Amino acid sequence: MAERESLEACIQNAHQAMEYAKEQLDIGMRQEHYNKMNYSDAQLQLEQAYNEMQTMQHYANDEQREQLNRARMAIRQLQHQMIITPH
Repeated sequence: MAERESLEACIQNAHQAMEYAKEQLDIGMRQEHYNKMNYSDAQLQLEQAYNEMQTMQHYANDEQREQLNRARMAIRQLQHQMIITPH
């Protein structure tokens, strides 16, 4: 079973990465050009958070796995949106 603090930190990190990515996506959609470095950095943070949660899942109990799966699905959805949204 994953330690509760580690799991909470992992999910909090994922939420922060998603908020940053949403900001960059919004900026990219509002402007004809945007800071490609920030957009790429947001995508990288999402991927790192996804990978961290995937690793954490190996040590999680069933309830924790469910939490991690929901967060991972939200990250994947945002990643796809960042890829397909014209910017």
